[in-house]
Amino acid sequence: MSGKRSGGEVLVDQLVAQGVTDAFCVPGESYLDVLNALYLKRNNINLYVARQDGGAAYMAEAYGKISGKPGICFVTRGPGATNASIAVHTAYQDSTPMILFVGQVGSDMIDREAFQEIDYRRMFGQMTKWVAQIDRADRIPEYVSRAFQTATSGRPGPVVLALPEDMLVQQVDVQDVSQVSPIRFSPTQLQCDSVRALLDASSKPLVILGGGGWSDGAYQDIKRFIEEQNLPVACSFRRQDLFDNYHPNYVGDVGIGINPALAEYVKDSDLLIVLGARLGEMTTSGYTLIESPNPRQKLIHVHPGIEELGRVFQGALLIHAHIADAAKSFSELGASPARKEWESWLEVGRARYLENIEPQATPGAVDLGEFMRTFKELLPRDTIITNGAGNFSGWIHRHWQYSGLRTQAAPTNGAMGYGVPSGVAAKVASPNRTVVSVSGDGCFLMNGQEIATAIQYDLKVIFIVFDNGMYGTIRMHQEREYPENVHGTALRNPDFAALARAYGLHAETIFSTEEIRGVLSRCIDAPQASLIHIKVDPEAITTRTTLSNIRAAAIKRLRN
Repeated sequence: MSGKRSGGEVLVDQLVAQGVTDAFCVPGESYLDVLNALYLKRNNINLYVARQDGGAAYMAEAYGKISGKPGICFVTRGPGATNASIAVHTAYQDSTPMILFVGQVGSDMIDREAFQEIDYRRMFGQMTKWVAQIDRADRIPEYVSRAFQTATSGRPGPVVLALPEDMLVQQVDVQDVSQVSPIRFSPTQLQCDSVRALLDASSKPLVILGGGGWSDGAYQDIKRFIEEQNLPVACSFRRQDLFDNYHPNYVGDVGIGINPALAEYVKDSDLLIVLGARLGEMTTSGYTLIESPNPRQKLIHVHPGIEELGRVFQGALLIHAHIADAAKSFSELGASPARKEWESWLEVGRARYLENIEPQATPGAVDLGEFMRTFKELLPRDTIITNGAGNFSGWIHRHWQYSGLRTQAAPTNGAMGYGVPSGVAAKVASPNRTVVSVSGDGCFLMNGQEIATAIQYDLKVIFIVFDNGMYGTIRMHQEREYPENVHGTALRNPDFAALARAYGLHAETIFSTEEIRGVLSRCIDAPQASLIHIKVDPEAITTRTTLSNIRAAAIKRLRN
């Protein structure tokens, strides 16, 4: 496009050129010209206005997970940016493509500690792939192009661009840029030959999938590889949608609260083929499933970020490659000869998985095991489940079966307050799919106001709140370490259903097991967004034990 345009108009035109169709924001006076430009391009970009900057940024991060495209967020300077920083950290640790645009004080105010001024290079430096400030409007196309290139190339992640207020109203005549393509690296033929050789020498191989950057093509290619080799496959922490959990080769998720039988399975393996996962603390159970720096198992580690390879674990084969190219290369290795030992090894893993996902009865008036049975029965298999952080998520992660790519959005960095905004974003990204957002009581009240966003934009999300009257995860740790000095974890909660009805949602509370089916059915059938408030007995602290059992074991240990 040629002709004079304001900086804000140039910026929005670059977003259109990069294929952006949705953006999230909390408006601010520091970027009024961008809001004006978004109005002019309202037929190209849908703008979703959130109620808090952290909620808006979480929406952008979750949108990136579900759509595979960079999530776009605009916030104002100072408090807006600091609120949004939690989602930037989430995007960084979760390898999610995201671009945060932050309004900035005018150029004539810089370095005077002007109203709400922050140096964003220093603030965001450690939690982004790139952070910069655009000081000249004629360089906006260059900066935006680089932002998309950086966010999507290699290991995906967040980029932050600061927008000085006076720069946005400058009139310039510049050319738009073309849509970028991520830079990709492919495995070499020698590396593929080594994969084949290591596989052929293995008797107990296990594939672990994780990380960001997955596409539909990569998903299909890795499925073909798994099926042709007849390999067991697991997914890393909160990446359970990278393989169909109903598939006979799926053996479970390697993360917090791991199935103890799967933990032993990982340790017993003689070859780990890890594609995309960082093999961080959560996925390795505090670096106990895989020994550092020299694992007992042979390790093939494929990762798009070269800085990750060899960071903690030495491997038999470290491959710097884009997930899509690695999956394609692996799918072309050719089928292995029938291996009886592989078949029996897979059967063991699958049997342990199926046994683990069978819901168990829980203490209290509401049996969460029965809730999960009914939940699975009534909801479509391709439902998108989003959740925040907390022990409540264990029931979803353990008992729900994710049917395939982009059916899960959850923070691998354990950030609370993610559940509600991620549900909103998932419905924006996939409007024709059923979306369920799951939160604990503590998690919900960190960003629960975003149910207003769901109502404002007629987004039919089913919100679920597990209410046990405490910060459950921390209470669990207190009971293990300081069982006689529990402090600072109790919560006095509102009537969540009444609160949701005030926002315009259909909402009901489950007080007993007998109410589960009726409440779920009515909320699923409701014409608008709905909320299910579940009164959970505090004793039901995890899917495997009770609060009293944890306390008793801790007291016994301390007194001995």
